[in-house]
Amino acid sequence: MWLFFYKNMEFLPKEIKKYSEYHTEKEPELLKKLNRETWAQVMTPRMLSGHIQGRALSMFSKMINPQNIIEVGTYTGYSALCLAEGLTKSGSLHTIDINEETTSIARRYFNKSEFSNKIHQHIGNGLEIIPKIDCNFQLAFIDADKENYSAYFDLIIEKMDINGYIIADNVLWSGKVVNNQLDNETRALDEYNMKMMNDERVETMLLPIRDGLMISRKIR
Repeated sequence: MWLFFYKNMEFLPKEIKKYSEYHTEKEPELLKKLNRETWAQVMTPRMLSGHIQGRALSMFSKMINPQNIIEVGTYTGYSALCLAEGLTKSGSLHTIDINEETTSIARRYFNKSEFSNKIHQHIGNGLEIIPKIDCNFQLAFIDADKENYSAYFDLIIEKMDINGYIIADNVLWSGKVVNNQLDNETRALDEYNMKMMNDERVETMLLPIRDGLMISRKIR
């Protein structure tokens, strides 16, 4: 069943998705506009978090109420805007991406939002940028090149407070992690998932929202 829906470019049957969206907090108007622009103008719009996952990220952030958030993989800025909803009044969100084209869209929408002065964009290689950000984090979101998920985690965990959360997206990778389709990206994600299970610094659960969210809490 998983593979059927992924082949048809849907993470859920349309009826279930529609029902879920109806019974989920409404998508803010600015995010609706960003969603539409991304699908109309960007080559890979399926990378956008979207309504349900976006509201999940917003709720996680509000529950944690972080002072500082780090995101690896800005894309067009949808997930950053969702995460920023839970920041403290003096909080900040650092978001990193190497793609200048998509981050320019993100910047326009950040500037239109109430979080414009809280969101700090970094353009470049995340492996080089993360060590240079001088603060600790209470929440992290990894949604970038899959082959470096483990490397991003290793850098971020050192900057996470105890009881901080690291969320990684796409860990089911269109179902390929359970279908023995071990291309480089699938293998890297499978290794990341096993790493989270075996790393004694975190406790972990895999939440099958959309393409899979791995949620790891730093415990030591």
